[in-house]
Amino acid sequence: MFDGMNLQGALRLRPMMASDNAFIESLYRSTREDLRLLDAEEDFIDELIETQRRAQTQGYGDMFPNAMYFVAEHHTERIGRVVLDFGHNEVRVVDIALIPSARGKGFGGQILQSVQLVASKVMTPVTLSVRFDHIAAKHLYARLGFVVESMQLPFERLIWYPPAPSVHGVVR
Repeated sequence: MFDGMNLQGALRLRPMMASDNAFIESLYRSTREDLRLLDAEEDFIDELIETQRRAQTQGYGDMFPNAMYFVAEHHTERIGRVVLDFGHNEVRVVDIALIPSARGKGFGGQILQSVQLVASKVMTPVTLSVRFDHIAAKHLYARLGFVVESMQLPFERLIWYPPAPSVHGVVR
């Protein structure tokens, strides 16, 4: 049984378990600060966020039935979630989310670099989607070598291709 993968430093990915559900719900709420800006009652906003979380869960299940769900841990503390779909022609990063205190500390980049390393071993591109206005994420993805493959507003589909294998030290 696969029990996880150690990444750089004290960062680790492990399969998500039922005992992670409360963490995952809290994590999702932390990613929806945009909905907190609505001029509405707090209870209404909380219910809207919960409805959006359920829709996301259902949507991922419908669109990526074979996806694998991981919890990112740093020093055994849960800091995020990663959803990966290993398709025939790509490794798709369906979702990556970190708790607010873990954002901007390089964890997302480390996770993505690990996905790129795995994909490069089987010469498979990595794809993901990002909102066109999520500037910080887009800078990270560009730094890691992702390029825009297509746009369907409000999202851009990005792709990273593994480097060509070298033959006798010569890259083709």
